[in-house]
Parts: sequence; structure tokens; C-alpha cells
Amino acid sequence: MGFDLQELRAAVASHGRVTRVVIAAIRGSSPREVGAAMLVWETGQSGTIGGGALEYEAAQISRRQGAKSGLSTHALGPDLGQCCGGSVTLLRETYKAADLEQLDAQIIARPVAQTASPKEPLAVKRLLAQLRNQGQRPDPQLIEGWMVEPVHLPQTDLWIWGAGHVGRALVDVLAPLPDLSITWVDTAPARFPDHIPPQVTRLPGADPVLLLRHAPVNAQHLILTYSHELDLALCHALLLHGFTFAGLIGSATKWARFRSRLAALGHGPAEIARITCPIGSPALGKHPQMIAVGVAAQLLAQTAIKDIKEERRA
Repeated sequence: MGFDLQELRAAVASHGRVTRVVIAAIRGSSPREVGAAMLVWETGQSGTIGGGALEYEAAQISRRQGAKSGLSTHALGPDLGQCCGGSVTLLRETYKAADLEQLDAQIIARPVAQTASPKEPLAVKRLLAQLRNQGQRPDPQLIEGWMVEPVHLPQTDLWIWGAGHVGRALVDVLAPLPDLSITWVDTAPARFPDHIPPQVTRLPGADPVLLLRHAPVNAQHLILTYSHELDLALCHALLLHGFTFAGLIGSATKWARFRSRLAALGHGPAEIARITCPIGSPALGKHPQMIAVGVAAQLLAQTAIKDIKEERRA
């Protein structure tokens, strides 16, 4: 998790004054982790700190107290009647457009408790220095009355090739996920819907294969264009370019033909096997939204496996 500046800026631009509520610390069981946040304004809210009574109470307090910021601790069982047996410390901070100018940094560290020193405590200085030396980002945490949060940056580049029914369903399902930076490619602007989520980059090009040079070599790709020939050209180009995951929509018959044609283009069996086809879960059916749900689960599983491997190597 991290401090989502893009989401906060968009909310302030739309609603004026916005209160950000973030879980600053927990003891015992909690519905969400430290760093989980929600945005609250007079007529609505977005994000979640766990739902239920805690979220309702936090939203009501934010609207009643207006611009007032601060920390508050909530015993989830005794105070709110939730099944979680722990307690949660929430931080409320209210922002207007002028306040956002101070937030251009990779790590946002600021005093939030009334008793906190206005000067950076030694513990915070040491943490930030250590992280800079190691090229790492901190976990969100409360230290001696200071809240330290990394600015949210999507960790995974995902390129979706094709803006047809399945491509649109995939964007609807995947765009809300916080760690994806989505680039959406098709052959012409008219192929895309009128409304595209702000966190998705639309990239039209008459020859999509030429756009592949702009994709990071560690990106993930989903290929589902209107043309089998274009699908094949993208598979061929991806095997030459590099990727961490490539998924192709299609049947077993389509994939058998593609394997034969990719082999004729000079790719070995191990290379070709890196492409996943079909994608999603056939058991869910062929409705575009069902395909999208299955593919989303597949991508999340890939990310989880990668994270586990990295933790074991660390």
C-alpha cells in the first residue's frame, strides 16, 4: 500500500475539500492492514479501510469535524461491535488544492500526533536514510507521532492488446487494482469506448506490433485482438522482445496452429511454452466478464507466486 497521490488529486479536483482516512497502526486483529486508506467528502467516499462499522464511523466523523485532522483509536469489539478483536488507530487529514503542492515526494513523512515534534525524530531520519541507501521504500508506519508512507507507484506494467468486448471487460475488472499500470492498445481511436478509467493509458496505432518497442521487457501482456494474424504477429514479436507473462485468448485448436507457426518462425518449444493459451478459467464460461474474472485471478496468482519467490531469495 502507499499514499495514492493521483487518486487524492482527482478527488480534490472533483469535490474540493477531501479527508483522507488511513489506518496508521493496529493492535491485534484488524479488517485491513496499516496503510489502507479511504477518501471522504461531503456527498460521498472512495476506497476502504475495511468496511462495516469502522468505516461508517470514520466517514461520519470526517464529515462532522470538517477540516479538523488528527489521530483516533477505536476498539473494534467494545466500541463498534465488530468481530475483530483488536484496535485500530486512524489518521484523518483534510486536503484542499493548495495542500497538494507539498506532497511531491517519493516518501511522505509528517508529524500527525499533537505531542509529536515538528522536527523529524531521529528514528524517522535513520529509517529514511537507511531506505535511501538500500534503494527501498518503507512500509506505512507511525513512528514517534510521525506518519511515514511511500507514495503509491504501480508495480506491474500490463499491456492489453485489443479493445473489443473481452478487452473492455478486462479493463473494467483490472483497472481498480492498485498495483497495475495498464496500457491499452488497438488499431484506431474509434476502437476504444468513450470513457476510459484515468489510470489506463490508451494507445492507438495502425500497426500495434510497432508499439511493442515501448513496453518494458518485464511487462505482462494479454493478447485478444480482432485478428488471428495480428495475434500471431504479437506473439512472435513478444518472444523476441521479452516479457514476464503473456496470455493469448483462444481455443486449444488455435493454440496448436499458433505453436506450429511460431516454430516455423524460429522459436523453440521452451520459448513458445512461455505463452499461456487459453487464458482465464474455461469452467467460468465464455462471457466476456467471466473471461475477465478468470484472467484477473490468473494474473493475481502469478504476482503472488513472484512475491513469494522474492521473499525466499531475500
